[in-house]
Amino acid sequence: MRLAKITERLSGLGSEKWAVHIEGRRRAALGEPLIFLSIGEPDAPPPAAILDEAEKQMRAGRIRYAEGRGEANARRALARVYTRQTGRAIHENQFIYLPGTQTALYAAMMTVCDMGDEVLMADPYYATYEGVIAAAGGVTVPVRVDPDHGFHLKAADLEKYITPKSRVLLMNTPSNPTGAVFTRSEIEKIGRLCEKHDLWIISDEVYATLTYGNTVFSSPFDVQELEKRTIVVSSISKSHAIPGFRSGWIAASAEFCDRCIPVTETMLFGSQPFIEDALAFALDNHFPELDAMKRDYEARARALVAALKGSAKVSARMPEGGMFIMVDVRKTGLSGEAFAHRLLEEEGVVTMPGESFGAGGSGHLRVALTVDEAQITEACKRIVRLAEKI
Repeated sequence: MRLAKITERLSGLGSEKWAVHIEGRRRAALGEPLIFLSIGEPDAPPPAAILDEAEKQMRAGRIRYAEGRGEANARRALARVYTRQTGRAIHENQFIYLPGTQTALYAAMMTVCDMGDEVLMADPYYATYEGVIAAAGGVTVPVRVDPDHGFHLKAADLEKYITPKSRVLLMNTPSNPTGAVFTRSEIEKIGRLCEKHDLWIISDEVYATLTYGNTVFSSPFDVQELEKRTIVVSSISKSHAIPGFRSGWIAASAEFCDRCIPVTETMLFGSQPFIEDALAFALDNHFPELDAMKRDYEARARALVAALKGSAKVSARMPEGGMFIMVDVRKTGLSGEAFAHRLLEEEGVVTMPGESFGAGGSGHLRVALTVDEAQITEACKRIVRLAEKI
């Protein structure tokens, strides 16, 4: 039977990238003791008050159909967040509520990318980006960034890859997998380049609240001149430790949202009202538990960097944000994929090969900061032991 061409475009862009993680899960199910550093699922419980709000609203009858654009209270809460962030008035008609960042990213890409359009992005990049671009018929254009300079994308490097077919820059700050956080200056320079070549900017900001040290989060949406070409996708999955809620959004110009709505409504018409109520509650309140979660991630990252410091074969630099850290294994002579497979086989530690995130991740492992410091330290001992053995 004949299948649609999209199935060919997406071949090999799915679960294959998670092969080490999937094998680790299989072994764990058989009783093998493993340390999992592979998936970015927060280990901290979400604030109980958010769960209570969801339950309260569900029992109050907020289980009917919702508005296709999103419930007004959720969009008003988002408008308050982005008004504070940008320092200018952002209105509720500039948002679309969607079930998670991945759905928002898919909807945004389908709205701005046509068959054959080129989509530029920093390499390494999140593992699903290639698939989202291919689904829209776009062409992925990876722009390698230097691991020895913090994996930061430079406007001068980006410009070398721009052609008449370039249509979109897909940006991720703080970055998964690298932990890079773009500075306001870097964003402004990149933004001027996007204006010059009339590129859309899709900005994945799901880790926006997780920055470390003196690092300050900045978005292209914060720059007023870039608002009309910027499409932010985000959620409370990581910021509030509720990935299973699938509670996300698009933030963009009102004109873009009006054009995107017919696209989103072909996928689903409205989400769960009680979860949108919980989103509004989460955004309108401060939770000390989340401050503690952020401190834990930063402490774990520092513990990992310190644990690898004495090794001549492996190293890591402190991420500027997010919940991941890249471990450099290039001096072992192995690819990240080969090292990750041996690390699972010989040391019982599950990581993600850097190559799962593009050629720019080669010779690295992506480690999730989602276990406590004791397990992080033990995993590092095993990483160093394998590296020295090699």
